[in-house]
Amino acid sequence: MKIAVPRESDAGETRVSATPDTVKKLVGFGATVIVEKGAGTKSRILDEEYEAVGATIGADPAATMGEADVVLKVRRPNADELKAMKKGAMVIATMDPYGNEAEVKAMADAGVSAFAMEFMPRITRAQVMDVLSSQANLAGYQAVIDASAEYDRAFPMMMTAAGTVPAARVFIMGAGVAGLQAIATARRLGAVVTATDVRPAAKEQVESLGAKFIAVEDEEFKQAETAGGYAKEMSDDYKKKQAELVAAHIAKQDIVITTALIPGRPAPRLVTKDMLANMKPGSVLVDLAVERGGNVEGAKPGKVATVSGVKIVGHLNVPGRIGASASALYAKNLSAFLETMIDKESKTLAPNWDDELVTATVLTRDGKVVHPAFAPAES
Repeated sequence: MKIAVPRESDAGETRVSATPDTVKKLVGFGATVIVEKGAGTKSRILDEEYEAVGATIGADPAATMGEADVVLKVRRPNADELKAMKKGAMVIATMDPYGNEAEVKAMADAGVSAFAMEFMPRITRAQVMDVLSSQANLAGYQAVIDASAEYDRAFPMMMTAAGTVPAARVFIMGAGVAGLQAIATARRLGAVVTATDVRPAAKEQVESLGAKFIAVEDEEFKQAETAGGYAKEMSDDYKKKQAELVAAHIAKQDIVITTALIPGRPAPRLVTKDMLANMKPGSVLVDLAVERGGNVEGAKPGKVATVSGVKIVGHLNVPGRIGASASALYAKNLSAFLETMIDKESKTLAPNWDDELVTATVLTRDGKVVHPAFAPAES
């Protein structure tokens, strides 16, 4: 049972798919773990730390992945990485398959069994494997830190002999995992926080964190949640009413953080240029959905743009901006999933292809695209 941990090929990726803690656990299960030289450097993990827990250091991608039965990655493997893997290898990563069907097919053609961690079902036994939650939690935190870095005033109210500094007003759009952590972080920094979401269940969560909930609470709002806990696509009429409410509210805010994403779809547009024009100069928006087209009109991926005197922060890979913390959580997600496919007695790889965790996440197997959302229709 050979497990490979390659260095991420994307120049902007700071995360790594295994930490000394997870490597130690995998070695304990009888695995031989090969970590590519420098794989953990951007997450402050030295090669020596991996060696200390029983890993071998691979000189290059081929030496690291060539004989591996399992390859653990942060991002989907590219063509060169696939060439370095043996046929039949299992690749576990965040695959970002929507809109990248050609890359999914390339993994099938390479003969690897690819598992998309973002498809992990949201059930109790899989909570420890939920990469979307672990990374979104950190993204929500970092969004507030990034906003504070761009905002040229203090967050908390300060009463001094020289006068009073008013508290920053922060509005969080989307109260999922990222949004809730953003609320908590902004509150810790002393801001006056409001938030909105189209899911009724979010109201109680928002208020429990000390923020005020802002939404059009009509009958459609009361039905606006899928069985899986995601937000539903709302009607045009509801969107219009909500936009009017939000526009009036945004005009009074100092900082706005948008977090709205619907799996497999472009990010919904929440903030228009007209709304930006009504905001106070010097206000800051952080768009956490910029990689999927953005929630904010005028957001630019990888840049801080200025529109109508308002800064729009569009950093890419926000969890990777705190790579050491993100890697610690992500590596635990992966190792917990891989553990379900290891026979502890024989210390061998023994995936149960009928396990609901496997069937939900496997994209390719035996040279075919097998996930129902991406498999070609049978004639």
